[in-house]
Amino acid sequence: MDKNKELMLGNKAVARGLYEAGVCFISSYPGTPSTEITEEAAKYDEIYCEWAPNEKVAMESTFGASLAGRRAFCAQKHVGLNVAADPLYTMSYTGVNAGIVIGVADDAGMHSSQNEQDSRHHAIAAKVPMIEPSNSEEALEYTKLAYELSEQFDTPVLLKMCTRVAHSQSLVTKGERNVPVKDYEKNIAKYVMMPGNALRRHPIVEQRTLDLIDYAETSPLNRVEMGDTRMGIITASTSYQYVKEVFGDTVSVLKLGMTNPLPVKLIKDFAEKVDKLVVVEELDPIIENHVKSLGLEVSGKDVLPILNEFSQNLVAEALGEKPHVGKYKLEDAIPPRPPVMCAGCPHRGLFYTLKKNRCTVLGDIGCYTLGAVAPLNAIEMTLCMGASIGATHGFNKMLKEKSEHNTVAVIGDSTFMHSGMTGLANVAYNQSNSTIIILDNSITGMTGHQQNPTTGYNIKGDPAGKINLEALCHAMGFDRVRIVDPYNLTECDQVLKEELAADGPSVIISRRPCALLKYVKHKAPLKVNTDTCVGCKACMQIGCPAISIKDNKAHVDNTLCVGCGVCSQMCRFGAFESTAKEV
Repeated sequence: MDKNKELMLGNKAVARGLYEAGVCFISSYPGTPSTEITEEAAKYDEIYCEWAPNEKVAMESTFGASLAGRRAFCAQKHVGLNVAADPLYTMSYTGVNAGIVIGVADDAGMHSSQNEQDSRHHAIAAKVPMIEPSNSEEALEYTKLAYELSEQFDTPVLLKMCTRVAHSQSLVTKGERNVPVKDYEKNIAKYVMMPGNALRRHPIVEQRTLDLIDYAETSPLNRVEMGDTRMGIITASTSYQYVKEVFGDTVSVLKLGMTNPLPVKLIKDFAEKVDKLVVVEELDPIIENHVKSLGLEVSGKDVLPILNEFSQNLVAEALGEKPHVGKYKLEDAIPPRPPVMCAGCPHRGLFYTLKKNRCTVLGDIGCYTLGAVAPLNAIEMTLCMGASIGATHGFNKMLKEKSEHNTVAVIGDSTFMHSGMTGLANVAYNQSNSTIIILDNSITGMTGHQQNPTTGYNIKGDPAGKINLEALCHAMGFDRVRIVDPYNLTECDQVLKEELAADGPSVIISRRPCALLKYVKHKAPLKVNTDTCVGCKACMQIGCPAISIKDNKAHVDNTLCVGCGVCSQMCRFGAFESTAKEV
């Protein structure tokens, strides 16, 4: 095989494109399905990479790097772009010095997200171009082209990925790295967005949009693939792949690589060549509504869903074709396997304690969101990053006494650094009678173990600045800051009761590293003494995947058990024993 060709994930291909485009600065916050872009880019020593506390900070840092004359990039998932929307919308006015590309990865189907919003709305509202690759080769090439567009049109450019393109593999052709450098020049009228200057920049943005529409008409990003003219399909991104797999060359296709702004003449010309016009796009009817605004008759969401992600079969059935992929049924029904906290997860003991004390738990985004599912059933609200603290403040302000509902907020260490600090400042400043629990598992767990400002290491694993959570909470005005080990149920129960009974705001830090971290040393697995076990199933209340019931007795899977001992603290009969002596 050609040494310049390689099979790559879409996200890895974006990282390669960043390398070849001469990007010098990357700041991101991890969020599935975007995380691997920055992780892969960090493997190139020529690129400075960092994990920022949140997406807003990442985008602002990216802007600063561009201002300094170096091509820059930041990545986030779709909901992360909400956090970064403030700088994005004004960056549209300022434009760039060196090129800026912003990676955003949508999650149709909500594989790991709290909503399935369509990020194209941000591109439209911010009035910045958006391009969408449909495979890894395009991910690499579009990334490089995005920087050319950014500098040609003086604008940040959104590169939109989605779960299927980000996490599927296809062949790419690698090229060489080229690093363009620009000088920084003081320009108050361009970069200082006070009202007088912003008023003069807005017309520039509107003219840029018109120029980009002209570009879209003949851009290599948008291409017509003529086939049978009985049906013409306008599509983009992963939907293009579904269309091609279902129809091949039996239909005509207008593939849009630039989804904002959309062309006008190109679409009208394509429509004239086909008998029936159809738009195939996941989530909202953005392309479809644009086509309708041109006065064209088009089918789209009348036959295709506005919810969830598409598939070959879904597209085929909606457009009158036989299913492209066979449907197979297994003879035996497969039992459901809902996601659970890992064996030895430090969050489990804490959530068991919260449930035992009948707490009203307002939750947040992270692994610990699984505290909402059976058998723990502890969390009663999850909204967005950092919302647990603000919501608890409002809840307790209205109900006056936290002891009435035993209301607490739970938030992870990375999420706290992301957007929990301002909520905590509000609790301290406005003195709600609230208890905030920071679940410090010493890592950003849910997205695959990325470092954060509390871990003391940077993206490459080198020593970095470390924020002391206890000192920070004290500095923010909390006199009561307690630390507990979530493996110690008695300690958790005692401290929780004391803080719920205390008058005024308080913080509990539940500290124990994630059980999956490589440096964590586990104890020997436990086993069950079947003579002592009475089959009461009390140990099943924590939902540990290492514990099951066999022959009406508890059973421990020693390939999963990490010897945390939480289950043994729940057993009144002492049935759990260590296997340490057997090793």
